[in-house]
Amino acid sequence: MLDRDARPWHHPPMDTRDQFIPVRKKDLLAQLEARGLPGGPAGAKQFRVLCQMLGAIFHFNYFEQLERLRTDYFYFNPQLDPHARCDPAELELSYKDLTQAFEGVLKAANFVEISRDEIERAHSEHALIQVQTHAPLGDFRDVRFFRRGHHRQSFDIPAWFGLRKQKIECDVYDDVILFVAMKPDKDVQKKNDRKHFVRSQLRPGSILIKYFRHIPSADLNALYPNVRVVMSMTDRLMLGVPAIAGGIPILLNLIPALSVLFLVAGFYLGLSGAVHEDDTRKALAALSGLAALGGFLLQQWIKYQRQSLKYQKLLSDNVYFRNVNNNAGIFDYLIGMAEEQECKEAFLAYHFILTAKTPPSQDDLDSGIEQWLNETFGIDTDFEVDDALGKLQRLGLLKRNGGALSVLPLDEAVAHLDALWDGFFDSSGAARAAQ
Repeated sequence: MLDRDARPWHHPPMDTRDQFIPVRKKDLLAQLEARGLPGGPAGAKQFRVLCQMLGAIFHFNYFEQLERLRTDYFYFNPQLDPHARCDPAELELSYKDLTQAFEGVLKAANFVEISRDEIERAHSEHALIQVQTHAPLGDFRDVRFFRRGHHRQSFDIPAWFGLRKQKIECDVYDDVILFVAMKPDKDVQKKNDRKHFVRSQLRPGSILIKYFRHIPSADLNALYPNVRVVMSMTDRLMLGVPAIAGGIPILLNLIPALSVLFLVAGFYLGLSGAVHEDDTRKALAALSGLAALGGFLLQQWIKYQRQSLKYQKLLSDNVYFRNVNNNAGIFDYLIGMAEEQECKEAFLAYHFILTAKTPPSQDDLDSGIEQWLNETFGIDTDFEVDDALGKLQRLGLLKRNGGALSVLPLDEAVAHLDALWDGFFDSSGAARAAQ
């Protein structure tokens, strides 16, 4: 067990609101339609068509992002064919392009990067996984954590060697993305370092991307690849003190008989003269004592290994059941989440501007949407009004008159998006659509 007295129990709540909208797109659309639209049922039908077209356009635009991520990640995939070769200069450009594209998709999906200070603060707090861990940070070129959504949760933590439990509260990240770039092959010079990579089955220069759900903020260090369990001082004392207490009496009884054992051994090796029958009995007793000591040491070693395996299983189970996706498979997942967040932001902005009694300002729109989300779904979200308005403006749906905002009516908006969609597959219209 960890030495709980050495770590603070206090987990201050996070004071920042998430921009993530944790509501299904279907449920959001249903509530927006229930809120009312111009034209009654016909207007609701047009609004659904408008939202379907917006979703199709965002999906079309993100397809290029998905292809870019797959292409840039090819040479960094841990499962890359050993015979694949790439120019080092091109590989470095691909690394920069991959990180840039990856950050853009994460931002669109409303992920935020966990700062170094936040990670260090989390590691200094009370860990919920009842083990101490160590990660070989020297193996990594870069390690980055990204999170989306969080909530407070209560946990029962064993205390006083499991005799009682203590309840604590801490922040739990709803979604966590771990981006780990291993050192390139040219930076792995030492023979021991190369052996370490071989043992861990990690390829130098590869990039590991992992997606986890519901990770307590204090347990981020357990997500590192190659993390290993380290025995705490309490564990060492619990195993070491009984070993010393049991081994000392055996040694004290064994030491006087060792001289007789050497004497008998010397006789049979021809190094000394005669020995008495009593000396032979004492030598046999000494051998029995040595066997007992060896058995005792083996027993203590088995206890140590059993405790270590127990902790390693606890650590593995915690990661295994919270792991959602890995490496290249994450790209499809992230692109889907980014598309959904983009859609929900655009739906909200368009609907609230369209149904406003008077053209709202940007601040009024922002506060109105946040209040409605709180009242309707019970979520406290920091709505990205700038990003939402930017989407509508790029698609030609938004109009600005000074600080007042307005959008195209539903019928005009649907016709405009239909023409925009047709332009995606026409060489002459594609240029106009891009503008």
